[in-house]
Amino acid sequence: MIRLRAFAGVAMVAACWLWLAPQIEGQGAAKVDVEFTDWNTVTPNAHPHDPAFGIDGRSLWYTGQRAQALGRVDMNTGQVREFPLPGRHGPHGLVSDRDGNVWYTGNAAGLIGKLDPKTGQVTEYKMPDPAARDPHTPIFDRNGVLWFTVQGGNFVGRLDPKTGTVTLKQAAPRSAPYGIVILSNGTPVFDLFRTNKIGTIDPKTMEITEYALPEGARPRRIAVDASDIVWYTDFARGYLGRLDLKTKQVQEFASPGGPPSQPYGITTTADGAVWYSESGVEPNTLVRFDPATRTFQKWNIPNGGGVVRHMVTAPSGDLLLAYSGVNKVGRVRIRKTT
Repeated sequence: MIRLRAFAGVAMVAACWLWLAPQIEGQGAAKVDVEFTDWNTVTPNAHPHDPAFGIDGRSLWYTGQRAQALGRVDMNTGQVREFPLPGRHGPHGLVSDRDGNVWYTGNAAGLIGKLDPKTGQVTEYKMPDPAARDPHTPIFDRNGVLWFTVQGGNFVGRLDPKTGTVTLKQAAPRSAPYGIVILSNGTPVFDLFRTNKIGTIDPKTMEITEYALPEGARPRRIAVDASDIVWYTDFARGYLGRLDLKTKQVQEFASPGGPPSQPYGITTTADGAVWYSESGVEPNTLVRFDPATRTFQKWNIPNGGGVVRHMVTAPSGDLLLAYSGVNKVGRVRIRKTT
């Protein structure tokens, strides 16, 4: 089944999107097994929002949004420790840098924070515009510059760790910049959750370019593969989406849980597979999509999930997840079987 629509924009560039029916789960494709390992947060109601991996190769970091803390799990020993933050920061997203510092978005305080795990010291970088009240998701580019989205304030931002300078670029009104990834050429890509669009921002000029998705789509999180193809979870319509930025072609794949499945956290792995979680089903599911064969595999998350808002792929190839509603974080190990 193919649905085709074309439009002409200012530059008279044609674009199209297609709905592709996926194969039955795993039919005719290599399957994998997964192994789930979970750890409880130190604070019982920490509401771990996002995960990140540490440069030491064994640390799983998380934001304890309600605990006002960052947490670290030593995945070798199982030891969990939380680092308190100075005030009501409401930590949301986080990422580690090359020196082992952990940077996070202070969603409730209008700031970016940097934690030095060796000393516990936190450095705060306030937003230069009070309208940028809720920094959302951070990510580093290859030059060590931190990029981030500001959801309610409708900005995309850049922080230079060398100078501490924060630069903001206003996105479209009420567009809600949400997830953000970096292409191989250093260009940040972000999704506009309250719209049916994905955007790129020029690292030098800060100019934003928007790419339209099918009507009604609401991309909540995004990931990018080795070919710079952007994958997104359509939270509103229950699809996994694929955007080729070069051709502007969009392909959609119906998620196994159907229209109410609310796909959310997403990542890709080195073998080209796309992994995401369906948050609208109970228990939440972990889904693997093979783009080469258009086949799905899925697993019920043993602890229920409690909404997997974000997931990342560690250098080892393991998946790291935060289970916000059940106050756990976890690792998923992947093993091929056929």
